[in-house]
Amino acid sequence: MQLQDIVGKTVMVTGAAGGIGRVVVDSFVQQGAHVAAVDCQHTVMDRFEQNKQVTPFCIDISDIDAVEDVVDTIENKIGAIDILANVAGVLHLAEVDALAQEEWEQTFEVNATSLFLVTKAVSRRMKQRKQGSIVVVSSNAARMPRMSMAAYAASKAAATMYTKCLGLELAKYNIRCNVVSPGSTETNMLRQLWTDENGREQSIKGTQEAYRLGIPLQKLGQAQDIADTILFLASERSGHMTMEDICVDGGATLGV
Repeated sequence: MQLQDIVGKTVMVTGAAGGIGRVVVDSFVQQGAHVAAVDCQHTVMDRFEQNKQVTPFCIDISDIDAVEDVVDTIENKIGAIDILANVAGVLHLAEVDALAQEEWEQTFEVNATSLFLVTKAVSRRMKQRKQGSIVVVSSNAARMPRMSMAAYAASKAAATMYTKCLGLELAKYNIRCNVVSPGSTETNMLRQLWTDENGREQSIKGTQEAYRLGIPLQKLGQAQDIADTILFLASERSGHMTMEDICVDGGATLGV
């Protein structure tokens, strides 16, 4: 899928060191974009430092000063940010009575508050230019209750509705805001849910005792599936779409 309107664009990707984030960065590079790859893991620096189309930044996106500084640097040294792909996210697994307050707070800090800080900094600059595209990675857990995932599901529901509200506010500036909601995607985040060697098959089949449906397409999602959807929403091929939430989960939530 070649998207000519992405060639030469400046793209900011958060969560760039993660399983989905890495593929998102690579996909934008393949489309000819210049990518600012942002993550708190130093591996983002190591992985991308040899690629002339990628400039890595290692920061904590829950730090408002660090976010403002890095957005300023991107705008002044790389180019005006045309596209923001917010992929950063964390998952803490525990039933509510066993979930530590620190885990709850960190989940919301990364999945919701950091999203607010990054999109606020970027959209303020996009508004001046009256153009831009923001794509936020949420989760199908924002639509469906999950055992041991109360903090994650609640934070992703917040991220989804926040993005839609942001999109409503920014529409008059010709800035589109859309959401991609993955289901079970083959990454380290999914693997931490597996308790034995049958984890893959169980994710596809579903778990009746956890009230979790299986995947109708009978396969796990791949990071590239999510990246391709982000590319579509970032490009002008979706030029009349905003405040949409596209679920990429093989049918696991039955289109809810």
